[in-house]
Amino acid sequence: MATLQKIRSKGPLLVIVIGLALFAFIAGDAWKAIQPHQGRQDVGEINGETLSAQEYQELLDEYTEVLKLSQGVNALNDDQLTYAKDQVWQSYVNNKLIETEAEKLGLSVSDAEIQAVIDEGSHPLLMQTPFRNPQTGAFDKDMLKKFLVDYANLGNSQLPAQYAEYYQQMGAFWNFIEKNLKQSLLAEKYQNLLAKSLISNPVSAEDAFAARTQQTDVLLAAIPYSSVTDSTITVSNEEIKALYKERKESYKQNIETRNIKYIDVVVTPSEQDRADVLTEVTEYANQMAETEDMASFIRSTGSVVPFAGIAINKAAYPSDIAVRIDSVKVGEVYGPYYNQADDSYNAMQLLGKESLADSVQYRQIQVYAETADKTVALADSIYKALKAGADFAELAQKYGQTGESAWLTAYNYEGASLDADNLKYIQTLLKSNKNELTNLQIGQVNVILQVLDKKAVKEKYQVAVIKRPVEFSKETYNKAYNDFSQFVAQNTTLDQLVENAEESGYRLLDRADFRSNEHMVGGVKNTREALKWVFEASEGEVSPLYECGENNHMMVIALEKINPVGYRNINTVADMLRMEILRDKKAEKILASMNGAGIDQVKAMENAVSDTVKHITFSAPAYISATRASEPVLGAFASKAELNKVSAPIKGNSAVYVLQTINKENNAEEFDAKQEESTLATMAGRYASSFINDLYEKANVKDSRYLYF
Repeated sequence: MATLQKIRSKGPLLVIVIGLALFAFIAGDAWKAIQPHQGRQDVGEINGETLSAQEYQELLDEYTEVLKLSQGVNALNDDQLTYAKDQVWQSYVNNKLIETEAEKLGLSVSDAEIQAVIDEGSHPLLMQTPFRNPQTGAFDKDMLKKFLVDYANLGNSQLPAQYAEYYQQMGAFWNFIEKNLKQSLLAEKYQNLLAKSLISNPVSAEDAFAARTQQTDVLLAAIPYSSVTDSTITVSNEEIKALYKERKESYKQNIETRNIKYIDVVVTPSEQDRADVLTEVTEYANQMAETEDMASFIRSTGSVVPFAGIAINKAAYPSDIAVRIDSVKVGEVYGPYYNQADDSYNAMQLLGKESLADSVQYRQIQVYAETADKTVALADSIYKALKAGADFAELAQKYGQTGESAWLTAYNYEGASLDADNLKYIQTLLKSNKNELTNLQIGQVNVILQVLDKKAVKEKYQVAVIKRPVEFSKETYNKAYNDFSQFVAQNTTLDQLVENAEESGYRLLDRADFRSNEHMVGGVKNTREALKWVFEASEGEVSPLYECGENNHMMVIALEKINPVGYRNINTVADMLRMEILRDKKAEKILASMNGAGIDQVKAMENAVSDTVKHITFSAPAYISATRASEPVLGAFASKAELNKVSAPIKGNSAVYVLQTINKENNAEEFDAKQEESTLATMAGRYASSFINDLYEKANVKDSRYLYF
């Protein structure tokens, strides 16, 4: 119980960010029921092994509870959910890929290894659990052990339902952490095995140090490629084909993508809609001064700012409200007025000002018995004992709690919509004097509260706020829908959309290489059905009209091209290849014109630029201001060039250069072999981490989640 109380003292404010060291199993929320699609029930495949929709759902369900507990929320927003869906899939894939390779190599993680990591207590996963010492912030294995013992005996205890439920949540959370700890350790083993094959040595350490610390200053002259007109260069189709054949492997794609054209209609408020909102806010503003039940009244207005019920910091209100508060007298109604920043009409009434503490230190004993009457009686006896001088901590421990102090800060409740119980609890803490005891009844529980300290007393404001964003009316939406519906009905082919969209007042958008795992078409929410259509349609098809977004978007899509798994068609990369050949031919032309010229001769040539560049090293690309380009090749040439000697012409990314070395020196850093080797070993580890891409390609991974989630 003591361990639980330490954890619970954080309350819903506890935020645990689950960040694993390597390929952590960060799963996502499951917020939609699985809907069968044409009899298929698999959401993916890895190395021929399928993952069913039900199995994927279970993984989502598992992390849903973890995420809710760690963030202290009951639900996640759409963006968090979408990100989480991708994380659970990617983590599942990575873990499967590593497990397959580890099994071939005989790599595994034993229970003893996991226990050793727990005992050592420094693994990133452990540092992100609530089992941490409140003084040091370090992972506390004793705190974990105490919790696990209490959790194991949960069936034999007589805990209130809320405590038992929290124990179950924390137990599931620890099981999740333990499973992911094992997966993380296996991934680390596999990566370390690969990294050791690239381990540094004293020779490479010396080379790396020299490449980083030996600096060269140069004079240069250059002829930019931009000085050669494109029309003077001819690039043949045969040359493009030859370069494509040479680079073909770099144009291989592992998943199918699609090129689409689409129209996204965003419905916006009409002038009449704006006038109607202003009229409503004006009427509400006229009623504010006569209102008795302000909380109910503010709810009835549709205000997006909830009524706090207590005085809060001025900064907790929207900025347009905050800047006006001091110009309003207590009891006065201000507005209505328009705020352009959030496109809203507003009114407010200043109900009062109070000097309240920003932070309150308190301790509590929660009292719960079999019946309401017994709860009240027990709370009264505890309260009387404390008033008579009983020790608070000893009484708390008697009832399975620590009685330790905690802090309530304004940040914890300002801006939140508080129910009656929470409001009652916070008001009691804010208005109690130091050392005052209160026996507070909240629902079926009594709480004995004692305020120990108060800090940062400030003037706070209780303000009733009506903030109504301008929204389109049903009539406005219906008109937009009817107009667009008529357009879609009359333009049922891709060619018709291209020809008629602009004339009809619609903008036709393009998107190449659209992937099914992007979840949203055009970045618009609630377009899952449209996405499914894209990956089931044939080239040239036009979709039906989709209503999407947050009931404020309409969309029609045309499938222009399917890009299958395999090598990209040469036509899709021809322009890029042409530009590369064009650059190379310009370089050849400039090189021929130089014909062994020195730096002064190059400076005198038409379109030439010159510059002095200092501190060039082999390890970093040189940035040339005169050509506005990064040139890695110049670092290589400068590091080997003899002092005062002029180089032969050098073909760079944006120009042909001639260099003259004018100074060479080492910086003041001293060589540290161990440090240098350690740096190279770290770099080797980063290189080794790219192995997952190769495993992914060979595993023939298929992602069909878009059909169900």
